[in-house]
Amino acid sequence: MRAVAYLRAPNQREFIAQWAERHAVEVVGWELDESLTGETPIAERPGLLAAYASIRERGAGLLVAANAEAFTRDELVSWLIERAALEEGARITTADGSALPRPAPAVGYTRQALDLAAAYARVMHRHRIRTALAERRSRGLRIGNVAYGFRLAADGKQLEANPGEQDVIALVKTLAAEGLSQRAIAASLELRGIKGRTGAPLGKTQVATILRGR
Repeated sequence: MRAVAYLRAPNQREFIAQWAERHAVEVVGWELDESLTGETPIAERPGLLAAYASIRERGAGLLVAANAEAFTRDELVSWLIERAALEEGARITTADGSALPRPAPAVGYTRQALDLAAAYARVMHRHRIRTALAERRSRGLRIGNVAYGFRLAADGKQLEANPGEQDVIALVKTLAAEGLSQRAIAASLELRGIKGRTGAPLGKTQVATILRGR
């Protein structure tokens, strides 16, 4: 069995490690929320969100904390924590055997619970998008529109430098270093006959974008 450990204090790690050894559980991730209370909604706990992401990414079937209080003492937050773990494919457990507070059945269907669950879903969706984009960026793959100065390689996936646009970028930086304003740089490029991808002259906004990327 694999588990992801959720810590509310660094000193809980050894206790969880001992529990894992006794129960033949492999802890494949450790996530910490040190300065938050147990009543903090899960959408506002970066460590817990990272733990949920690790469950899916690493094939863990358990989300473990040192004790129930490390998760929460609030019945509604408890319901949401367990619900979110199940959505990621894991169940909740504690190293000391304590149980999370159980809400009355009706609590799970209140508007507040549904709103908090929706907030968690939105945060996790954004987290997965950011993770996927970061992974593509690390591999040099295209993300959205191709940035000025680059072009798609022959494989249609990797990016490579566009020599012509790189020359324009170098010129823009040189003119900026000489003290020209962005408007003056755009005018200078137009006088030189330099155009953008649409065939129109590069304007002040495009010059500003180039300079922000330096």
